[in-house]
Amino acid sequence: MATEVDELVGFLSSPSPQVKKAAVDIVQGLTGSEEGVQSLANHSKALLPSLLHLVGDKKEFEQPALEALVNLSQETALSGKLVEIGMIERAMEIFGKSDLCISQLLSMLLVNLTQLDSGVEHLLQVGDEKLQGLYLAKLVRLFSLSSTENEGKEDPYGHIGSVLVNISRMEIGRKLLLDPKRSLLKIIIRQIDSPSLLRRKGVSGTIRNCCFDAETQLSNLLLASQFLWPALLLPLAGKQAYSKEDTNKMPLELANPLSHERDPEKDPEIRVQAAESLYLIAMQEGGRRALWSVNGPRILEFGYQDEEDPQVMEGYERLGSLLIHGSGLEEDIK
Repeated sequence: MATEVDELVGFLSSPSPQVKKAAVDIVQGLTGSEEGVQSLANHSKALLPSLLHLVGDKKEFEQPALEALVNLSQETALSGKLVEIGMIERAMEIFGKSDLCISQLLSMLLVNLTQLDSGVEHLLQVGDEKLQGLYLAKLVRLFSLSSTENEGKEDPYGHIGSVLVNISRMEIGRKLLLDPKRSLLKIIIRQIDSPSLLRRKGVSGTIRNCCFDAETQLSNLLLASQFLWPALLLPLAGKQAYSKEDTNKMPLELANPLSHERDPEKDPEIRVQAAESLYLIAMQEGGRRALWSVNGPRILEFGYQDEEDPQVMEGYERLGSLLIHGSGLEEDIK
């Protein structure tokens, strides 16, 4: 015997716009509570395909459907089912073609779906050599669109940073991001100067994850050094102006911003991730040499003097110990 939820799900496919609109609004409302999500989860086999079918429909149906999907996909089991029925492929098909609100909801949905390894694999199109990485390239291109272009409005692509963090947790994701032919990491790093904390956290988290492969990917990481060093060292550089003697030993991308006082990175999580990334790089002999070559230890010495967060200070100390005792390379360079 059909239940009320069964009937509600059936109405999502109604030929009547009024009935369909009422049904999707009710579903969206139910997903706002844990009890509502659970009642809908028991009918997920019919519900999820019906909601997916509304993605790409008229905005009056699409927006509440996506809001419901974002809420439902916070449940791991439901998120897995959405991946299985092609939610990622559908999202990527229309991503970037919709208005700002829909794009933001699609970004948030992808964040939830890529919490799962299967979600990352679908997004990276693993197993299809011809298409592998195309969705990723599209995401990076959209992420590269500045949030200032929509000043005063919600940032439709800011959450892509969190998707990139999820992707870079897997080896295949890091491999694609560090592929020198794609240059994706270079594009991503440029968003480290964004006024959006969400974007900056996405960049710093992605860099940190990629640095876990420094042992095998150091050369590819250093190919992006023009952007990588500022992204990792400036958050740890403090706010004071550096002397000409110090900046003369740095590349211009570091010397220019450090030659005068500036606003420091206020988020301690980003500073911790920067220190962890540098540590992973400096564990490699070539990484230590590269860091000394841009006067990195001097920057870290100055930044440590201004630091007050205990966790960040611990990151400085751990990195400093490695640089000082790591094979005595500083003496070679001096």
